[in-house]
Amino acid sequence: MSWTILVGGEALVDLVPAAATRPGELGALLPLPGGGPYNVAITLGRLGADVRFLSRLSTDDFGDALLTRLELSGVDTAMIQRGQEPTTLAVAGIGPDGSARYSFHVEGTADREVEHPGPLPDEIGIVSLGTLSLVLEPGATRYERLLRDHAARGRLTVVDPNIRSAMIADPAAYRARFLSWLPDIGLLKLSIEDAAWLADGGDPQHAVKGWLGAGPAAAVMTRGADGLVAITASGHEVTVPTVPAEVVDTIGAGDTVHGALLFWLHNAGISTPDGLREIGADAWREALDFAARAAAITVSRAGAEPPYAAELGIHP
Repeated sequence: MSWTILVGGEALVDLVPAAATRPGELGALLPLPGGGPYNVAITLGRLGADVRFLSRLSTDDFGDALLTRLELSGVDTAMIQRGQEPTTLAVAGIGPDGSARYSFHVEGTADREVEHPGPLPDEIGIVSLGTLSLVLEPGATRYERLLRDHAARGRLTVVDPNIRSAMIADPAAYRARFLSWLPDIGLLKLSIEDAAWLADGGDPQHAVKGWLGAGPAAAVMTRGADGLVAITASGHEVTVPTVPAEVVDTIGAGDTVHGALLFWLHNAGISTPDGLREIGADAWREALDFAARAAAITVSRAGAEPPYAAELGIHP
């Protein structure tokens, strides 16, 4: 059976400021499509995976543009809901090191009003969720139900918490909620900054190993310039370096890693936690190398612009 990947979560518009022409002035804001899950779906579509996107998009101009970009990137949009609520906006800034930082405008926006889609088609092998969609209600509870339902079917679930701490009103409650998801997560993908925040100041790598004991078969952690590491419940720990690139900004880099890993799993025919547990160290190294190469292309250009298959030597 040919499995399909379902990515669920927010789609939004990043307002990225251009450089100011004079000190004290603000540069023009360039609207760019974004949102962690949206970027993951775009990555998968461009790489050629069979991928569907679940979200609620506004019927405003931004929502129309977000939908068109999904279609042009090869993403199946049949499960997308539409509504008159406005599109979520994220004002992006770039730090001195090229890292992205955001302020969000989310009140009453379309993506947080997503409805549970009901029973998923049998061909959905992997469900991937994350970022603001697991924080903002009422959508967060609906995505959480989707996570638990898919895990109960014995299928693979992937979660990237992609922490946006400014949007989490009660950190202790969110950390407890994250721990409650662990029995239903097959693969945990996160950054070292996410792990440190979730561990409330504890050692990130030690925390990840502890979380694996609660359910996930594996975790992949991005560590900025220090590369990627996969840690498995069976005891493997595989590290690969970053791929050298001239960094324009890091917007969408982690999402590209996430999408590339899902693509690799899809190609390997893995759609269950048991299948994930069978991956050995050499295969994890191959998967991480692929994800690192994909992310290097994304960081070399402005905004979240994941690579196409041909850029990574993938041909039909």
